[in-house]
Amino acid sequence: MPGTSIKVSERRMEAKARFVFPVVITAIITFVVSGASTFFDIGWQNDFVMHWWSAFAIDWPIAASTAYLAIPFARSLTQRIVAAIERT
Repeated sequence: MPGTSIKVSERRMEAKARFVFPVVITAIITFVVSGASTFFDIGWQNDFVMHWWSAFAIDWPIAASTAYLAIPFARSLTQRIVAAIERT
């Protein structure tokens, strides 16, 4: 059937994106937040980047793991909140 392989390919890509997206988004967020919190904690020092990298290296795996666990709950909660808003 024409178009069937495209649909299968799109589904595979979507499945991969579900795995990759939490890794990418948590990397971006953790990079910014760990940088900000490191700066507010120690200020701009000669070893700032090393402290920032250490915080990021610890925080990112925790954030990514949390995202994988929290995303289903967050989706469900979001759907309930939106449904409640639409009822009003």
